[in-house]
Amino acid sequence: MRMTPQRQLVLDAVRELGHATPEQICKHVQRTAPTVNITTVYRTLDLLDRLGMVRHTHLGHGAPNYSMDPHDHVHLVCHRCGHVEEVPCELLSPLGGTLAAEHGFELDASHLALSGTCRDCLARSADEESE
Repeated sequence: MRMTPQRQLVLDAVRELGHATPEQICKHVQRTAPTVNITTVYRTLDLLDRLGMVRHTHLGHGAPNYSMDPHDHVHLVCHRCGHVEEVPCELLSPLGGTLAAEHGFELDASHLALSGTCRDCLARSADEESE
């Protein structure tokens, strides 16, 4: 693969932003190169993902999030406030063992987001109910 200036800008944006959607990456790239469009960003992210240079994760509905960081974690996504927390994949080891033993399925927890309600939103709900 030839590293074009546009590809380098996309890769740099992913590195700088951490977890980011293609739209966020595009806005970041356009600060330096206003002519780079969203189609170029999507194509570049797809190529970089296939080459293993970035990784995508679906954190819920909508566009995937891209990152360069090793994904040795599971994402916990609050469906109320949108907060994302990262927890070790090892928390899902018992589930992975069950899936392997009963279904012959190997779980890749590093590419996983679990949706639920975060601690803060649960506390707010409890406070509202007690009023």
